[in-house]
Amino acid sequence: MELAVEAIEPNQLALALRAGVHRLLGAQEHLDRINVFPVPDGDTGTNLAATAGAMLPVLTSEANHVGRLLAAAADAALDGARGNSGAIFAQWLLGFSDQAAGSVSLDRRTFADALSSGATYAREALSEPRDGTILSVLREVANYVTAQVDRLAFVDLCAQAVEESRRSLAATRHGLDVLEKAGVVDAGAAGFVAFLEGFHDCLRTGHIDDLPEGIGLPSLEREAAGGEATLEHRWCTECMVSGEIDRKALRERLASLGSSLVVAGTGRKVRVHVHVANPAEVFQIAAEFGAVSAEKADDMQRQQESTAHALRRRVAVVTDSAADIPEELLESLDIHVVPVRLGFGPKGFLDKVTMSPEQFYQMLVHSPYHPKTSQPAPGDFRRLYEFLCSHHDAVVSVHVSGRVSGTRQSAEAAASRTFAKERVRIIDSFSASAGQGLLAIHAAEQAAEGRDANAISESVEALRARTRTYAYLPTLDYAVKGGRVPAIARSIARWLRVSPLLATRPDGRLGLGGALLGRSHPRQKFARFVVKRLDPARRYRMIVAHGDAPAHAQELVESLRQLHPGIAELHVVPSGAALGVHGGPGFLAVGLHPLD
Repeated sequence: MELAVEAIEPNQLALALRAGVHRLLGAQEHLDRINVFPVPDGDTGTNLAATAGAMLPVLTSEANHVGRLLAAAADAALDGARGNSGAIFAQWLLGFSDQAAGSVSLDRRTFADALSSGATYAREALSEPRDGTILSVLREVANYVTAQVDRLAFVDLCAQAVEESRRSLAATRHGLDVLEKAGVVDAGAAGFVAFLEGFHDCLRTGHIDDLPEGIGLPSLEREAAGGEATLEHRWCTECMVSGEIDRKALRERLASLGSSLVVAGTGRKVRVHVHVANPAEVFQIAAEFGAVSAEKADDMQRQQESTAHALRRRVAVVTDSAADIPEELLESLDIHVVPVRLGFGPKGFLDKVTMSPEQFYQMLVHSPYHPKTSQPAPGDFRRLYEFLCSHHDAVVSVHVSGRVSGTRQSAEAAASRTFAKERVRIIDSFSASAGQGLLAIHAAEQAAEGRDANAISESVEALRARTRTYAYLPTLDYAVKGGRVPAIARSIARWLRVSPLLATRPDGRLGLGGALLGRSHPRQKFARFVVKRLDPARRYRMIVAHGDAPAHAQELVESLRQLHPGIAELHVVPSGAALGVHGGPGFLAVGLHPLD
């Protein structure tokens, strides 16, 4: 039954906003599939869902003031904003909220003014606003409602707003060359229309869609709308900045770094979104304007490649940056990496994204702060899982041992909250560094062969029991600084003139695996230690990871090959912060497992 509404009360508004969010979440996969602008990375639905979904906890029936409810919703959306479309949506809601700040209930005139304010805020947040996109739809809906506000009752006004939004959305198909070529409408605009439809239907009938559970995968009979393109600015980079912020000056400083810049928020807190070649530059500039948090950098090139591979690979493979994997294999096998977070005192970085391994070891030596690593937030995993599930049947996610890090638990928490949680498989590698990398490579090779998630998971878990990682630490100084090793152990090692060796256990523990006597020829001694634990009749795949010591790594490689003729495949890779924070410069790790 249609509800007679002249002004929306706070509890009604909360329900209608919730209905809009639910409708938007239900459209997530469709929006990912038609995403071609500003880049064809297939994540507009995922980003809008993350942004709008962040509002749900504050949209409760206990709301008693429209202005305060909208302010809380806008703040939550800004905190949860992801991607270009998410930042625009959050800024639109912020403008809507600011206009209605003093309203206990929402009447037609305030509604019209709030729509206009939201459209203005959204446009002003962009350094290069483009018509024929969501911006056009926001403006045209606001203009239409303003023109009709005195002629129609509230529900009828909303119904006409929905019709105008659909007309405006259809026009975006011909608004930009890239959309017309792909034959699709603007994905961000389509998301806003879905939100507005859910909002109106709730006002009209009191009905709210169920929160989507296990959304079915769309047909993969054709490629995603955008195809592939080489990206000059491949990193979708975001952060929050808090303090007394000059948004105009911040936007001007960032504008030269890349494209698709959005600076959304207030004078006290802003969400920065920009596509760049070097994410570290964004965070450095942002830090000049306030306290930086929630740093994120998504590889759009990798996302774009994943949508192209979806026709050939039923399963996507994810790992975390504790895994040391050669860059060429990450690219060729389409392995997605969620970066571990690390901090040197007040400065935060993303492992292997905003801080390279070489930079990490230099800072490890010269910084007055010993670094601290922390697992990625569940939101980092959730965003990636939902994007990948929009393009693949399933995800297999291989992570650093749960005995040494909370990363696996963070991934599990994220998977349990995705719309396709039954399609995400989390695997504890019981390893780290090179050993973890080998298992992720194996999973990706299985995926490339077309195997399903069950078969891949079983294969990885079977190989896990035969995968080992050994690490040589030239000094215990860094392990002591990090609290992993007591200072007395370092003193004993120095007195005995031994170099400790670490090894992973079958249950995932990382502990003392032996020691090298004396200080001479450590790489040759380490190679002999490793080879003694191999079957001379079997063939092996290996990865040698190093702490900014490529010459020492090559020396170790030559010794290993001389000592064991069955090393069929051997890669060398710089090791990241996850193990390097304890090993220090010059540490070496060998990951291995049998090929047969």
